[in-house]
Formats: sequence, structure tokens, C-alpha cells
Amino acid sequence: MTLRPHRGRDARAWSEVRLANERWLAPWEPTRPQPWRVANDVSQYPNLLRSLRRGARSGDTLPWVIAYEGAFAGQITLSNVVRGAFCSASVGYWVDGRLAGRGIMPTALALVVDHGFTAAGLHRIEVNIRPENAASRRVVEKLGFREEALHKRFLHIDGAWRDHIGYALTVEDVAPTGLVSRWRASRTP
Repeated sequence: MTLRPHRGRDARAWSEVRLANERWLAPWEPTRPQPWRVANDVSQYPNLLRSLRRGARSGDTLPWVIAYEGAFAGQITLSNVVRGAFCSASVGYWVDGRLAGRGIMPTALALVVDHGFTAAGLHRIEVNIRPENAASRRVVEKLGFREEALHKRFLHIDGAWRDHIGYALTVEDVAPTGLVSRWRASRTP
């Protein structure tokens, strides 16, 4: 599993993975005005790429492709990056459901958290997850994110305002070795 920047030539793979995973992803995705097939058509990728690059240039967003065995497998993004006294960001992610259960998502999230706390100089990283999303909750719980809050009607997801559970880590929670090191150690027999 590797993380890398988004590329223009990812359009077809992005669309294929998204279209193949509608049942896996749609319940957790922001509400869109158009049907899944339209929103995830290859023609939509250039707009997504422009938006991600604009956010990366401004420092508000740090986006990555999750690649597994060299193939496009998902996406993970540090977003809503705030500097100053808050020095925080949120993480959003998704992975091809056909690859779930292989440790890809926890590994990707651990890498992003370590990057956020080191290279990006953040102090706090949050993940907000719908209570019903057991798979995503397992990811953050495996990594030691602490549950902090229930956010009522927090985001408009899958057609309605949905509650989310707020999880977070601070740099002190993973010091001095980092989250990747802790994740790897937890997987060693």
C-alpha cells in the first residue's frame, strides 16, 4: 500500500472503482444533486482534481490516492486545515470495498496522521464517522483514536442530516514514535 498524489490519468481508475463501489460507499458519502453514475463518471474527475489541487496549493487540503499493488484503491484527504491556535485538520477517506479487511485503510490513515503531525506541523487530527459505519469506526479504534463527541445532524450524507461520532488524536497521543510505528507493532504476533 502506498500513498501518492492524484494524477490526471487516474480518471478512469477512479471512476471504475467508485462505480463498482456504490453500495459500499453511497451510505457514507455527502449528498449530491446528481445520481451516483453521473457524480462518479470519468468526466467528473478533472473537476475533483482541480479542487484538490487548489486546496493543496492554498494549504487547506492535503489529498492522496491510496494505491494497492500499484492500482488505484481509494482516497484519503486531510482537509479543513486550520493553523494558528487550533492547528488542526479533519481526515476523510474511502477504500475499494473489494480490498476491505487487508489493513489498507488503517495503514493509510496512520501514514497521513504521521505526515500531519510532522511535515504539516499539526497538533490535532479529527475523524468524524456515522455511528452506523462499523467498518470505519473499527479503523480509527484500531489506531487508538479517542471518541470525543456525538455531533447531532452534523453532515448532510446520503440524503439527510446525519449524526457523527467525533474521534481525535493529538501529536502527544502518538509521540515519540508515531502512529505508523504503533500500528505496525500492534500487527506483529
